[in-house]
Amino acid sequence: MRHFIGASLMAIGLLACGQGEKTAEPEAKATEPTSSKNTRTAGYSEDKNVYFGDLHIHTKNSFDAYIFNVRSTPDDVYRFAKGETVRHPAGFDITIGGEPLDFVAATDHGAYLGILPAMNNPDSPLSKLDMAKEMFGTDPELIVKAFNKIGGSVRSGEPFPEAYDRELIDSTWQATTASADRHYEPGKLTTFSAYEYTSVDGRGREEDGFAGGNLHRNVVFENGAPKRLFSTLDSTNPEELWTWMDSERAAGRDVMAIPHNSNVSDGKMFAMRKYNGGEIDLAYAKQRLMNEPIVEMTQVKGTSETHPALSPNDEWADFEIYEKLLASNVTSKINGSYIREALANGLALEKKTGENPFKFGLIGSSDSHVAGGAFDEKDYWSKVGIIDASPEMRGSVPPGGAKTWDGIERDVNAENWFSKWSASGLAAVWAEENTREAIFGGMRRKETYATSGPRIKLRLFGGYDYTPEMLSQTDMISKAYAGGVPMGGDLERSETAPSFLVWAMRDPRNAPLQRLQIIKVWHADGKAQEKLYDIACSDGLEVNPDTQRCPDNGATVNLEDCSISNDSGAPELRTLWQDPEFNPDMDAAYYVRVLENPTCRWSTWDALKAGVERAPDLPPTLQERAYSSAIWYNAN
Repeated sequence: MRHFIGASLMAIGLLACGQGEKTAEPEAKATEPTSSKNTRTAGYSEDKNVYFGDLHIHTKNSFDAYIFNVRSTPDDVYRFAKGETVRHPAGFDITIGGEPLDFVAATDHGAYLGILPAMNNPDSPLSKLDMAKEMFGTDPELIVKAFNKIGGSVRSGEPFPEAYDRELIDSTWQATTASADRHYEPGKLTTFSAYEYTSVDGRGREEDGFAGGNLHRNVVFENGAPKRLFSTLDSTNPEELWTWMDSERAAGRDVMAIPHNSNVSDGKMFAMRKYNGGEIDLAYAKQRLMNEPIVEMTQVKGTSETHPALSPNDEWADFEIYEKLLASNVTSKINGSYIREALANGLALEKKTGENPFKFGLIGSSDSHVAGGAFDEKDYWSKVGIIDASPEMRGSVPPGGAKTWDGIERDVNAENWFSKWSASGLAAVWAEENTREAIFGGMRRKETYATSGPRIKLRLFGGYDYTPEMLSQTDMISKAYAGGVPMGGDLERSETAPSFLVWAMRDPRNAPLQRLQIIKVWHADGKAQEKLYDIACSDGLEVNPDTQRCPDNGATVNLEDCSISNDSGAPELRTLWQDPEFNPDMDAAYYVRVLENPTCRWSTWDALKAGVERAPDLPPTLQERAYSSAIWYNAN
């Protein structure tokens, strides 16, 4: 194994491009595709550029966001993505940290889309409903009660007939797609028509009140959209969503669903059986793979990579773990809820059915309900609206003006939810140019990765003819494509171990890189298996061949002011690595995790700014990271 640590930031192959509601008139029919296939934009590259975006953002058209006093619009989502300042519902301004995003989508809940704003409009018949009198206000108790009322309908899939105005939902959806089309600027900002399918499976949790397994998906159209969406009020079964998506694709509108928050799915997102209990078969596997080529690894409501109980030999498995089922204090079941285990289980399902339903790529997104994500630990505004807008509300600062936590009990919502949430995350896509077709194509082929917020740049290739000399050659990326496959790809059987070329560069606004890691997963002895390898270390350090770990690089954080050491870490890490335990007869998947040096968590920044004692039960620091999509080795 050989690795190279660059002393300067090189640009070869790691280019990053990118830099009261006004409601559009609803379309009378499905929107027509806006194609840029025949025109190349500035920056076009056959070796591909990396583009950063967010495919999970809510506005006032989502029932929960409006209840939480959010009044932002889809237009505000695109303004925020462009770097403009928008207003938080608590009355302060929010602006994205760093450069504008390259791609983005407003993804409001399809269920009751636009209904709550109409209930609060005296000119709408919906405002005359008795239930409308219970929906609006700033009192946290009222807000939670209103959320549970509408959320209960979404959870059950049974609409309130008097409030289920399908024509209003349709017109709101058509205005949403029109907004995406207005803001689409090929080469500068790619916008997608999208919404959230919000299924919750409460079966088996009948005694636990509101608790249920999260089966939410964001549904994203490549180009053009139908005039009517399919929500959980049409069916709570994701398999029926896929069938609807198949019909959309047959009509010429490509579309994908992106599962999120599997970490709180109660073991159901990656269950080894169908939604209604049947055996997973070839037809199911093919349909799921077509409709869900990528999943969301990280967002505000925690990280879905793995859990310490699943990965006891992974020292970094406890990163931003969030385990409470949605809007409840019930802990989610672990098995079936995490991506690493699913990657391994998918290999077993492929042996059984002939197709791997869990052969997905990875992205991150925010799940912001205030039009824009708080990706920066130093500038965190949480997620939902007025009930988590201040450090005191989210449990990072003692309430009532206290300076310490002595004798203080945190508010129950902050204790169970808000204090455990994360300043995360971003989607990264390798694509030839910043257009709908190119970015959607990158997601289709799974040449994607997730970050916890920083814009770390990450490449992964696998092949059988790579040489160490490639690492220092200016045409390294071209040769890597020509001689192998990028992240998201497949390697055919060989008696020789493949080589994995890995290259990462830091986000200049964040901490230096500490290490590169490869996680190998496979399925044997009836269960998911895994092994973690450090493959490149910062500061000239070498991987210990016995432990497969880098030595400590000495990076420190001063908790008095959150400053970090400037004499450790790397701007760039790259290496060529082979699996020392390669078995040519065993299917496996390999993905990369990049770790930064430690920095202060958002809760520590909140306390520092307020001049109070930080919460002793919250992690003072974290290590921001990026996760690549896997490369699959196929033994047969």
